[in-house]
Amino acid sequence: MDMGSIAELQAWYVAQCDGDWAHTYGVQVETLDNPGWMLKIDVRDTSLEGVRFEEVKDNHDHERDWMRCWLEGDVFNGVCGPLRLEDMIRVFLDWSASSNKPMQTDGPSGRR
Repeated sequence: MDMGSIAELQAWYVAQCDGDWAHTYGVQVETLDNPGWMLKIDVRDTSLEGVRFEEVKDNHDHERDWMRCWLEGDVFNGVCGPLRLEDMIRVFLDWSASSNKPMQTDGPSGRR
């Protein structure tokens, strides 16, 4: 079943709410004046803390169909054109899902 990006982000958020996380950290979705969207997700004290993220830039020079996502410290940042909010959320969710895969090992020592 495809939950959709908003429902998946809600599920990710709820999974972080362990009594402390939501009091200090969280998710912000705001509009930009150019127009567009901004997404900030603090991943401190989550399974994503310290996980490498490769910056995403898509159609960056296009007036409305653009997106950029990057990690700054422990905060996932995204900005995008007015019709790319779901795409931007999907970038975060795909990163989150890829970081939850079991670590692959090479050989009997269990080292990568």
